[in-house]
Amino acid sequence: MNTARSSVLALAVCGLSATAAEKDCEPSKWGEADEIGSANLITAESVLAASKLIKTGKTYSLGITIDATTPAFPPRGLALQVVQPGQQQGRAAFPNMAYNDDLVQTWLGIGSQIDGLGHLGAPGGVYYNCNRAEDFAEITGLTKLGIDKIPPIVARGVVLDMAGHAGVEVMQAGQFFTTADVQAVEEKQGTPIREGDVVLFHTGWTEGMLAVDPQAWVAGEPGMAEDVADYLASRNVVAAGADTWGLDVVPPENPEAVPGPCNPAHGERHLHPGGHEHRPTGTRRGVRVPVRARPRQDQGRGADDHQSGGDSVSEG
Repeated sequence: MNTARSSVLALAVCGLSATAAEKDCEPSKWGEADEIGSANLITAESVLAASKLIKTGKTYSLGITIDATTPAFPPRGLALQVVQPGQQQGRAAFPNMAYNDDLVQTWLGIGSQIDGLGHLGAPGGVYYNCNRAEDFAEITGLTKLGIDKIPPIVARGVVLDMAGHAGVEVMQAGQFFTTADVQAVEEKQGTPIREGDVVLFHTGWTEGMLAVDPQAWVAGEPGMAEDVADYLASRNVVAAGADTWGLDVVPPENPEAVPGPCNPAHGERHLHPGGHEHRPTGTRRGVRVPVRARPRQDQGRGADDHQSGGDSVSEG
């Protein structure tokens, strides 16, 4: 567990030229037309296997409540108005009832969300499976890699207690964990990461910081080191998430090599293995669960799905 380390993966997403990014791009192992990446690992057989983990039927919400005060990555924001259409000045919309309705103007990248494969790309606009932004990113919606392509995610979920491994209740901004740390927690908990899993990292960040200091919560975060992205890809996980707003460590491991608010592993997961991200989540320590996450179809062809978070069912 470290707070500073040299890195090379930062160059893979944040420092490469557009020409290099295109040259290094390789078609997906699921074919040149694939748009869902690691979600291809979800099958009827894997869903049935995950369902057999249910012992008590207890559920946990993986989302956080959002409103106009929820801190968000600039310039994102949210505005909510509760209105009473047709009921101004004492008028009645219907003879037998009154009602409130909701009007929301929001960026979808606020609060708990699943990132689609059209969300992040390499410099020059190269995205998952060598798709170029000018070919699919329209202001009216993505014509490829949209959030609507992700199927319901039902899988074995593993919560890894990285805060406990660090000996703290809440990890600090800039504090990161490496592949060696992840493997140590896997062994200690008896929860090895397997192909098709959803992996959730517990850092204590949202539970410990969001209500106490929301601006500090969104200004930085603990998270995974850049080598963890490669490790998760090598384990063929469906998705990864954390109780942080961005999954990667902020400030980054090597600020000199990663100028600006760039999260190299965040992009690496989207660009190469085709992995999905769910964040921020409300995690529980030491729980092995089947996880259900359903992207909302009414979001159409966006890059991010804004949702309250999937539910998980505990093993007991």
